[in-house]
Amino acid sequence: MTHLKQLQTAGLFDTNAPRYTSYPPANHFGTGIGTARQAEWLAAVPDGAQVSLYLHIPFCKRLCWFCACRTQGTKTMRPVDAYVDTLLIEIDRQRALLPADVSLSRLHLGGGTPTILTPDIMARLLDRVFDRFARGAGFEFSVEIDPTEASAALLDTLIAYGMNRASIGVQDFDPKVQNAIGRQQSFAQTHATVAHLRAANLRSLNMDLLYGLPHQTGPGLTASLEQVMALQPDRLALYGYAHVPWMSKRQLMIDSAALPSPQARFQLAEQAREMLMLDGFVPIGIDHFARPDDGLSIALANGQLRRNFQGYTDDTAEVLIGMGASAISKFPQGYSQNYPSTAQYTSAIGAGDLAADKGHVLTQTDLWVARAIEQLMCRFEINTIDLRAQFPAEACAIARTLSNVAASFPQALHYREGILTLDPMFEPLVRIIAGKLDLFKSEKTAHSAAI
Repeated sequence: MTHLKQLQTAGLFDTNAPRYTSYPPANHFGTGIGTARQAEWLAAVPDGAQVSLYLHIPFCKRLCWFCACRTQGTKTMRPVDAYVDTLLIEIDRQRALLPADVSLSRLHLGGGTPTILTPDIMARLLDRVFDRFARGAGFEFSVEIDPTEASAALLDTLIAYGMNRASIGVQDFDPKVQNAIGRQQSFAQTHATVAHLRAANLRSLNMDLLYGLPHQTGPGLTASLEQVMALQPDRLALYGYAHVPWMSKRQLMIDSAALPSPQARFQLAEQAREMLMLDGFVPIGIDHFARPDDGLSIALANGQLRRNFQGYTDDTAEVLIGMGASAISKFPQGYSQNYPSTAQYTSAIGAGDLAADKGHVLTQTDLWVARAIEQLMCRFEINTIDLRAQFPAEACAIARTLSNVAASFPQALHYREGILTLDPMFEPLVRIIAGKLDLFKSEKTAHSAAI
C-alpha cells in the first residue's frame, strides 16, 4: 500500500479537524465566562510577569472572500476612529487590573486590516499602549500588513514605535486565483512594501500564503512561491484554505467547483514544502517555515516551540491578553473572549465594564490534554513521562488515553522510551490524531479539512 493510500485509509482526505491553536477550540467556549472571571484572572497575573498583548482591528476597506476572520467593511474612517477610542478605554481598564510591574513580551496588531489606521490614529493607539505597558526583555512588536492598504507614512510610524516584525498576507500572486478570492494584490505592490520595510532595517519579515484556493495549480503555486522567495522572508506560513461558508457567508462568493480536490490540496502542500526546504527553510510544525537562524527554528531545536492563536510562536509568556471585538485572552486558568461584534463590544466598554462574553475554565484534564496536543502539533511527539509527572492525579487517564490513541494508529504512532512519536511519513495526520485526544470533539461541530 502506497504512502498516499495509507494516508487516505487513515481519513486524511475526508476528515475535518480543528487547527488546535487552543484547547478546547474557540467554538467550544461557553457563555458562563463573563467580565467578573476576566477581571479575576487579570488580577491573578503574578507580579513581574511578562504578558503578550493582542489588539484586534476588525475593519477592512475590502472584504476578501476567502477570509473567515471577524471583520467588517468600511468606506470611511469614522467608525475606525470611534473604535480606537473604545480600544483606548479597554487598554486602560484591563491594565488597571494587572500588577503594576508586568511588562510586554509581545505586542501584535491583527485584524482585519491594522494598516487601515492613519498615522495619527496609529500613533495615538501606540502611545497609549507604551504609556501603560513597559517593554520586557526580548520584546517583539509585530503587525499584519496589507500592501494595498499600507502608506509609507503609516509604515514609518510603525517602525518609529519599534515594530520589528511585519507579517504580509500574499495568499497567491496568480491573477486568476486572486480574482476568484476577491483579493487583488500585485507583486509590485508587495515588493514596494517589503523594500520600504527593509530600507528601515526591519528585523524580521513573515509572509502568509494559502494552498487549496480556487483555480490554484501546481505550476501557478510554484510561480507564486518563486516570487515570494525573491522577497527573502525570514518566516513563511503556508495555510490550507479553510472553505467554511457556514461560518463565513462571504465565502459563498467563491465557486466551490473551482476548488482543488483533497488529493490535489495535499499535492500542492507537499510541492510547496519541498520547494521551501530546498531553499533552506526549516519546517515548523504543520504549516510554518523559518530560516535556520530565526527564533522559531531556534525554539524548535530547543524544545521551546509553542502554539497559540497566532499559530506557532517562540513566545514564552503564560498570559496572552486580547483586546478589541472578538479578541481572545489566554490565562493559566482558562480563556475569555470579548463580544464578537463591534456594537456589542463598544456597548460593554461604554457601560463601564470589561467586554468578556464567553470562555472556558480549564480543568486538570483540559490542561494535560492541551499540553499533549501542543506537543504533538509542535514536535510530532508526546512525552508521556513528563505529562504524568506534571499531572500525577491524571497519570492513569493519561496512560490509558494515549495507549488507545496509539492503538488507533498502529502504523503511525510508536512508543520509544516513554515518548509517543509520530512517524514522519504520517505527519499530515497530526490534526486527526490530535482529535482523538479531544474530549470536546463532536460530529455536529464543523471544522475545516484536515489537509
